[in-house]
Parts: sequence; structure tokens; C-alpha cells
Amino acid sequence: MRLGFSVPQFGDAVDEAGRIGDFAARAEEIGAASLWVGDRLLAAVDPTVGYGGTDTIPEQFRRTLDPFALLAVAATRTTRVTLGTSVIVGPLYPPAVLARSLGTIGALAAGRLVAGLGIGWSPEEYAGAGLGFDHRGARLDELLDGLDALWSAAPAPLTGPRFPLPAVHVETPEPRPAVYLSAWSEAALRRVGRRADGWLPVGRLPSDDIEGQARALLRFRANIDAAAEEAGRDPQAVGTALRLNAAAGTDAATIADAARRFVDLTGFTDVFVDPMYVAPGVDDGLALLEDLIRRTA
Repeated sequence: MRLGFSVPQFGDAVDEAGRIGDFAARAEEIGAASLWVGDRLLAAVDPTVGYGGTDTIPEQFRRTLDPFALLAVAATRTTRVTLGTSVIVGPLYPPAVLARSLGTIGALAAGRLVAGLGIGWSPEEYAGAGLGFDHRGARLDELLDGLDALWSAAPAPLTGPRFPLPAVHVETPEPRPAVYLSAWSEAALRRVGRRADGWLPVGRLPSDDIEGQARALLRFRANIDAAAEEAGRDPQAVGTALRLNAAAGTDAATIADAARRFVDLTGFTDVFVDPMYVAPGVDDGLALLEDLIRRTA
């Protein structure tokens, strides 16, 4: 198992922004394999769509740190860990803007960046970026086309309807960041298989049905593999990084046991824990990470 951890980013963690570099350096020293950030633009007071199937938004999302700034800090304080986004709400960003930001972080991280993208779930976030909430999948496809063109050694025009551009230069990272996608629907899973470097699924803790979650994940992964084969790609070249969302009150023993069971049942060896509800701060987060690494070694 390659065990990773989310960087303190939301809620009271905002008050410790100046310690994020120290967190990243210590997490690498402890033995984290990867460090991850998320992307919340705003939290609606009366949301049209709530978080995770609810009709509300977690209080923690009212205060948030910018994911690109956090990754830049982490990149300059680490040398080994993978740095990833889970996830950037891709369609909120024009392709040229995102290509430049991710390219810069990829250069700072010397090729350790995994750019995880998703379509988001908040209509208010789209409104905050001046966008409509419809056609999100098409927006994501156009963004991916744009990143391919902008990061190419031979720049090509962007021909999509939303961000058309003539051939332009954007500094190309070497190597270019791997692009992983969050996906659950059949269309989104097939997009992963056709064109992404990897998939970002989620497991929920605590759970009395980890076996059921694992079976569902494997069914989803089979759709990805089939789409990859149809596109002439090697399914084994499409990675998976499993995020474990731990609910409030979940202890280290439960998280560690669940992580081992997910790995055993799915074969997904890249796993990272989001401790926002159980250890949101720097010191508590590092203590939990150290405990988890000891328990899963």
C-alpha cells in the first residue's frame, strides 16, 4: 500500500496556513507516499445542491485555502511524495489558465504532480465563476482537449466553442502532469478509459459493508478498462488512487483496517485519507498520519 494524506485546507485549518510547508515536509519524513488538496470556491448559504447527496454543505467548506497555492508550498518543501488534486473542478477554469497553473506546479514539483479533475456538484460555484451549470461534461472534454494542445510540443489551435484560440505557447512541463479524473457515471467512467492517466474513486468510512463498496468500485473499474481497450489503450496504464473519506469520530484503527481491506479486495494500492472531519489541523493530522503509517506498515 502507498498511503497518502490530504493537506489541511478547510475550516479551522485556514488559521494554520503558515504551517502548511512544515506539514508537508514532516508528512514526507513520516512516510506519506502522496499529499492531496481539494477545490472549493465558495459555500452557498442555501445551496441548490448539497454535498455528498445531502441538502447541506459542510461548515468546513465556508473557509478554504487555495489549492494551487498549497501545492506550490508543498512542492518546495518536499522531494519525494506525489502531489495531487482531488479534485480541481476543471470546468471552472479556462484551459490556458489551468495549463499555466498546473504547469508551474509540475515544474516546482519536478514531475511529481497528479492533476485530478472533476466536474463539481455546486451550481453556486459555477455561478461564482460566471458559468452556467449545464453541459459540464462537454466543458470538461473541451478542457482536456485544451490541455493536450497547450502542453504539446507542437501547439495546435483550440477549436472548442467555449475557449477557441489560435495556436499559442504555454510553458510545457517536463514531464507533463498526469491527469486523473473523478468519475461515477457510465459516460464519465468511459472518459477515464479513453483519455485519462488515472481514476479517482472514493470510499466512505466507517462502513459495515466495505465488501459492497469494493465490489461497486471493481464494477466501475471494469467500465474504465473496457473503454480503454476499445480506444486501443492498455488498461494497466490507467492508474487508480482511492480516496477514503473518514466521518467524524472514525478512529485510526478503523481507518487503517479499512484501508487494508480496500487494498486486498480491489487491488488498488494507491490510497489516501481525507481527515477533514477527524483531524483537520496540522498537529492532529500529523499524529493521525503517523499512527496510520505505523498500523499499515
